[in-house]
Amino acid sequence: MTAEDNTSRPRGTMELSGHQAAEGILLESWNSGRMPHAWLFAGPRGIGKATLAYRVARFVLSQGAGQGGGLFGEDTAADSLEIDPAHPVCRQITASGHPDMLTIERSINSSTKKLRGEIVVDDVKRLSSFLSLTTSAGDWRVVIVDAADEMNRNAANALLKGLEEPPANTLFLLVAHAPGRLLPTIRSRCRNLNLSPLPEPTIIELLSRHAPDLPTADAQSLARLAQGSIGEALALAEAGGLELYREMVGLFAQLDRLDIKAVHGLGTRMGRAGAEESFRMLAGLVDRWLAGMLLGQARGAMRPEIVDGEGETARRLWSRGGLANWLGVWEKVIRLFSQAERANLDRKQVVISAFLMLETAARG
Repeated sequence: MTAEDNTSRPRGTMELSGHQAAEGILLESWNSGRMPHAWLFAGPRGIGKATLAYRVARFVLSQGAGQGGGLFGEDTAADSLEIDPAHPVCRQITASGHPDMLTIERSINSSTKKLRGEIVVDDVKRLSSFLSLTTSAGDWRVVIVDAADEMNRNAANALLKGLEEPPANTLFLLVAHAPGRLLPTIRSRCRNLNLSPLPEPTIIELLSRHAPDLPTADAQSLARLAQGSIGEALALAEAGGLELYREMVGLFAQLDRLDIKAVHGLGTRMGRAGAEESFRMLAGLVDRWLAGMLLGQARGAMRPEIVDGEGETARRLWSRGGLANWLGVWEKVIRLFSQAERANLDRKQVVISAFLMLETAARG
């Protein structure tokens, strides 16, 4: 991601859809004059948690020394977190240049030149000096941690020191996809705000704005496939995820007579240089489909189909194995995919091995 792409990232996204209730809670706290010094925005990936964090940051940093209530009793209560996109604070935050805001996120590993898999203590070290400085543009400073559940233990402990005794008018905004991974001592110092997945109509409407060339039928399928995450829907649309899903479901439909040539073709594509993201996407789609089959059959109600006939495929496969069999296979397949990156396994062979495991399970 380059600097030119900032406007497409949460820090440069001015619009927020589907989270009016969360925004109302934040505004109520601000207008009361008793804004908690730390918030934890929790929920699935891609639903707008980071976008909300930057929206709050823009609002707070544009308020100067104010915080609700007003002076001498006058009503200065804010009714929205939205501020004019032309405001200097918006431009500074989009350009990652606001002096009173610090973002803590995964950094590039200087040895591998790749994005780290976790937030390390060096990424948090700037916090101490940031908190010790006098604010430059107003009376507030904001720290965003995206995502807090990606911190390793040392990084989390370093952040905890700042959370325990923050300077006045310091606001911490922690984004977490899996808040249970956070230290209990961090969670206890934050006010929790859970954000829900977006409804399908909202995803479809957002896709029409951000991917206007997408056929309506594909937008509807992507909205269902993304399970309430606009970030996931856009990533799938950009990377051909819907086509990959259809191909995968087609292979599932014939697991009892697996087209090994087609599996080899898929594995070859996933094993090519530069196909790492496609491989991760396939792993996620396999995980999602198998989890959906298990959950749907256990509940006696499958989720709406994305590809015609996939519900019947799930019922047929389930009838040949049952819960214990498919649960074990699901765990083995997902473990195999996850080991591919950690152990630098041959991605083509991982794909082939995964489908052979599924074939064995489908034959009962």
